[in-house]
Amino acid sequence: MEFAVAFRQAVQASGLTLERIRHRLGRRGLAVSVATLSYWQRGRSRPRSRAAVALLEEVLDVPPGTLTGPLDEAAPAPVPPRPGATAVAAGELWPDPQRYADLVGQLDRSGDHRLERLSVHDVYRLDEGGPRWALSVRAVLRASGDDVDRVVCVHRTGPDEPPDGAPAELSSARYCRPGRVRAGGGLMAFELVFDRVLAAGDTAVIEYELRPSGAGPAAPPDGYDRRFSRPVHDYVAVVQFAAGRLPARCYGFTADGPLAPRRRLGELWIGTSGSANIAAGPVRHGIVGVEWEWQ
Repeated sequence: MEFAVAFRQAVQASGLTLERIRHRLGRRGLAVSVATLSYWQRGRSRPRSRAAVALLEEVLDVPPGTLTGPLDEAAPAPVPPRPGATAVAAGELWPDPQRYADLVGQLDRSGDHRLERLSVHDVYRLDEGGPRWALSVRAVLRASGDDVDRVVCVHRTGPDEPPDGAPAELSSARYCRPGRVRAGGGLMAFELVFDRVLAAGDTAVIEYELRPSGAGPAAPPDGYDRRFSRPVHDYVAVVQFAAGRLPARCYGFTADGPLAPRRRLGELWIGTSGSANIAAGPVRHGIVGVEWEWQ
């Protein structure tokens, strides 16, 4: 049975409107528009996250596998989307959704909906001699389908105004190799190709580092965040401050989007190592980060 048919039948059996389904998903941390739910019903698009569909099964009160089973089957030929509509949900996490869509639209995201994010660990380091930074990332991924060979990563690496050149560079990659890289307007998007093609159930570990390609911002950063368009089971961020300059206060926060109010999670302790950390999980969707106040 196709996913669209299974989803349509489940909605009819539940007696819920699409607006009520959207509301109940939102209470569980998954932001989906009514238009997207309508597209899923009509087969114009399919969910890219198996974890999101599992939440949908809970909301519709259907047995596990009712919707995730058809989702795992081979997808039918998609209806051509409207220009710029392929990354609407993820684009809402960035200041300029169209710029985001332009960048990731040049990359191969065909396997993204078949990758489960088990863990993402970030280490964000600030240099002692100036406002430069370095970011080290380690992620563990698991394939929910066959023939998955890469993942697409997106980071905010500089000011929103378009710079003359790339705002950052992918300085290293381990257990994978870089594919296409696109940058502009303070965003950087790139493919990381695994060292083998994954079958369903296989895991991949990737590590990579980003650094500014130019002089960096005029002032030292006052925060770091990661934006989640897909769920992750476990997220940890470590901010390593330079020994010669520690902030006065440091906080963890979450937000639904770049224009949404930030919800502070409490003050973070800066230990003798000069670092602070935040651990969160599972994260369904949105922004998780650390912000600080300089003296």
